[in-house]
Amino acid sequence: QVQLVESGGGLVQAGGSLRLSCAASGRTFRGYAMGWFRQAPGKEREFVAAIPWSGESTYYADSVKGRFTISRDNAKNTVYLQMNSLKPEDTAVYYCARRTYSGNYYSAGEYNYWGQGTQVTVSS
Repeated sequence: QVQLVESGGGLVQAGGSLRLSCAASGRTFRGYAMGWFRQAPGKEREFVAAIPWSGESTYYADSVKGRFTISRDNAKNTVYLQMNSLKPEDTAVYYCARRTYSGNYYSAGEYNYWGQGTQVTVSS
């Protein structure tokens, strides 16, 4: 059974920080790139950040570059999203996902397993 479980969402004031975690079952995680996406009400799901299995590179949406940091701990089967300088427009449900073995990093269609999502709300 493939499982991705996000945690760490919540309500924060603009300028604040949150750290999201995504815990994966072992067979889900090993060897695969992982990504974070988000979906705000009435909007399409959008790419936020991604990291390959090696962790040697990272990829970000322009809207979060310089504020968000994706990382992973392969020993713990966990991927993280550190979110700093949060803005009201960052409000969304955040999802972690596992990419297919060799897809691009930015497209939701290249990810075949998804968590249930965690709500992030940034107040102004």
